[in-house]
Amino acid sequence: MTQVVVLVLALLIGVVAGLRAMTAPAVVAWGAMLGWIDVDGKWSDWMARPITVTLLTVLLVVELITDQLPKTPSRKVPPQFIARILTGGFAGAVIGSASFHTFIGTGAGMIGAVLGTLAGAELRSRVAAARGGNDRPGAFGEDALAVVGGVVVAFLVSLVAA
Repeated sequence: MTQVVVLVLALLIGVVAGLRAMTAPAVVAWGAMLGWIDVDGKWSDWMARPITVTLLTVLLVVELITDQLPKTPSRKVPPQFIARILTGGFAGAVIGSASFHTFIGTGAGMIGAVLGTLAGAELRSRVAAARGGNDRPGAFGEDALAVVGGVVVAFLVSLVAA
């Protein structure tokens, strides 16, 4: 993969992390286990292990459930925002590691996470406002966008690496 392709895919997985913090690492782990992301012999090879995939998938499901709760804090409060930047950077690093561009992937993933966090919050508040304050449709739509988008990004890594 060229550096530009790594940059774009890592940026996109970072956007996914901005939408749902645990989705990006979970789909990257699935992509590694399925062979879409080549982590063989690299620092990130542990991402392809079944225990890693299982743990990250459980964390993803927990996040999807807790996001629906009324007391869940805003994604823009410092702990939530920082978590999204970290998971976006990490997922971007794993994508970058497939072509030995870990640092480019890390930076792009972090930038994508900032963009995804801010854009996701704005989009969700607009959907809620359009629905008379009902936040749920926006939340479910964002869940679907994050999961499907993350899977697409992980799969694209395999297409551009070939």
